[in-house]
Amino acid sequence: MVPAWLWLLCVSVPQVTLETQDGRVLWGPQLVLVHVKDENDQVPRFSQAIYRAHLSRDTRPGIPFLFLEASDWDEPGTANSDLRFHVLSQTPAQPSPDMFQLEPRLGALALSPKGSTSLDHALERTYQLLVQVKDMGDQVSGHQAAATVEVSITESTWVPLEPIHLAENLKVLYPHHMAQVHWSGGDVHYHLESHPPGPFDVNAEGNLYVTRELDREAQAEYLLQVRAQNSRGEDYAAPLELHVLVMDENDNVPVCPPRDPAVSIPELSPPGTEVTRLSAEDADAPGSPNSHIVYQLLSPEPEDGVEGRAFQVDPTSGSVTLGVLPLRAGQNILLLVLAMDLAGTEGGFSSTCEVEVTVTDINDHAPEFITSQIGPISLPEDVEPGTLVAMLTATDADLEPAFRLMDFAIERGDTEGIFGLDWEPDSGHVRLRLCKNLSYEAAPSHEVVVVVRSVAKLVGPGPGPGATAMVTVLVERVMPPPKLDQESYEASVPISAPAGSLLLTIQPSDPISRTLRFSLVNDSEGWLCIEKVSGEVHTAQSLQGAQPGDTYTVLVEAQDTDEPRLSTSAPLVIHFLKAPPAQALTPAPVPSRHLCTPRQDHGLIVSGPSKDPDLASRHGPYSFTLGPNPTVQRDWRLQTLNGSHAYLTLALHWVEPREHIIPVVVSHNAQMWQLLVRVIVCRCNVEGQCMRKVGHMKGMPTKLSAVGILVGTLVAIGIFLILIFTHWTMSRKKDPDQPADSVPLKATV
Repeated sequence: MVPAWLWLLCVSVPQVTLETQDGRVLWGPQLVLVHVKDENDQVPRFSQAIYRAHLSRDTRPGIPFLFLEASDWDEPGTANSDLRFHVLSQTPAQPSPDMFQLEPRLGALALSPKGSTSLDHALERTYQLLVQVKDMGDQVSGHQAAATVEVSITESTWVPLEPIHLAENLKVLYPHHMAQVHWSGGDVHYHLESHPPGPFDVNAEGNLYVTRELDREAQAEYLLQVRAQNSRGEDYAAPLELHVLVMDENDNVPVCPPRDPAVSIPELSPPGTEVTRLSAEDADAPGSPNSHIVYQLLSPEPEDGVEGRAFQVDPTSGSVTLGVLPLRAGQNILLLVLAMDLAGTEGGFSSTCEVEVTVTDINDHAPEFITSQIGPISLPEDVEPGTLVAMLTATDADLEPAFRLMDFAIERGDTEGIFGLDWEPDSGHVRLRLCKNLSYEAAPSHEVVVVVRSVAKLVGPGPGPGATAMVTVLVERVMPPPKLDQESYEASVPISAPAGSLLLTIQPSDPISRTLRFSLVNDSEGWLCIEKVSGEVHTAQSLQGAQPGDTYTVLVEAQDTDEPRLSTSAPLVIHFLKAPPAQALTPAPVPSRHLCTPRQDHGLIVSGPSKDPDLASRHGPYSFTLGPNPTVQRDWRLQTLNGSHAYLTLALHWVEPREHIIPVVVSHNAQMWQLLVRVIVCRCNVEGQCMRKVGHMKGMPTKLSAVGILVGTLVAIGIFLILIFTHWTMSRKKDPDQPADSVPLKATV
């Protein structure tokens, strides 16, 4: 019987047209859709009345091993054709009535969880199931049909496989059979997975194949997983694992390590020092003879007539070490080492490895001077500091520039720091220069010892004799002309000054180091005289003929006492002052007539001539100034207190302790006269009291008399002891038989 919905597909679709009686179309034509409603008038049918299946005991629960098929001719997609599958009965019902489960919608028959646990204990080999298919979905009403399913229980053949060993590079016809697996259940599909992916396959019968040659160096081992699956790709049981091990063949050449930059070895390294360690690699199986590498040194070859080699190689470890032959700094050597597998036996492979060796320099040479004795070099003692004395040159036999850097120093012969050295850091030339002035009196000659050292740390023996050089310098004596403390001198003197009046003192600029003898030149009037040693200038006679305001110029000449040919001169200008109407008085309204050196905070008060009867009517103000002597103006300071008094103090911190005569010029109403102030400069105690030398006191013994008295006393005591000893000796000679202790003592006073 054909379903109604199929008839609907076969009926042509009608068209409707509205026409008038005369045939005129008023509406249409329009299509008319006729829908034929399906009725559940079809009974579902199984594709087979009896289904037969094999079930392996290893089948996991819930994995379908049989798919039931049924059909219903009612309209698809409606409840009329919505089919449901059910198990109506199981024969036998042992060991459990629910050994199987059937998916209602798909008709997939599988072992139930309860059946999975009971199957191992079941004795039955075959189960018969009555199954039903019903339409109308889950509704109670509907058509139904039944079928029989026979399930045969089989023993498991799904067992693990032993590892398979396959030789690499195997020359056979591919694909090459390796093994076979078998699933005892029905409807099985085999699936193969390789970890990592490899050239393996499995066919429908479970035969495993390798499809091409294997390379152990590319992959030494594979893990294959074989799965037994149903038509939906679900695993019946856990996959089987198969280990494939690739056996090694000696098909790889030893590979030398990449050629690295040159290996640096310091010169003078001892024999046995490791240069490098070769580690050639062989891709064959580790630990097998195929990858057992030994080494042999090919070059440099031993020199003819020379025992030993510069390098050695350990056959097993590949360690390259230094031999007994020494190496020289700067050498570049290429080593050729043969690496052989199969432990060097016949039939193996080999490669030649290269090692570049550079012998580096070490600082084993101390710098040395080309010349160890320089001079004597003569220099005048007035040569300027900074003058080049000598140039010294040193060399270093090392090759490395850093090891040729030198440091120079004066080792001895220059305790005063008169000489100095300067040099360029990368040069072997050093200049000996003068840093201070030479002095013939201090040292007429110098023996300067210069030492050179390597800046870098020296390896091996220390510096030898060549590391020092002696420069002999002779100092030529140069006597400069004497020099006075001033280039010119001036002094003021009243025309009424008597003969012998002190005007000023001429002094050398350096009175300690040399002495001068003074004399006057061009003293046409004979008014002046000078002390040859002290340099004091006095009036030689009365200044008759001199007029106030006039000047008188003479030349002071000074000669070196030790070298009379060395002399100097300076002009001396005398200013004549108007004679005062009366002798100027120097009042003494001061607490003391002395001043302390070093300078302390007090001075002397100088007043105008107010006590002079002739000047008593002359009231101030007076002006006070120091005389024109530059020495006086340098050593002293005069400060005006008021119109009648001035304050005299030391200008320098130190003034020679002695009596000083200080000329003070006093002026009033265009009149001018000079006061000679006598001041005693002395050392003082903490109270400011002057300390002066004490002369010999009467009644007190001198040092000489005290020594005489002491010596006389000692002589008298000695004579007295001699007399006693002599007397005792003579007494013993007169009575030799008498015991010494029986002789009475005798004393003579």
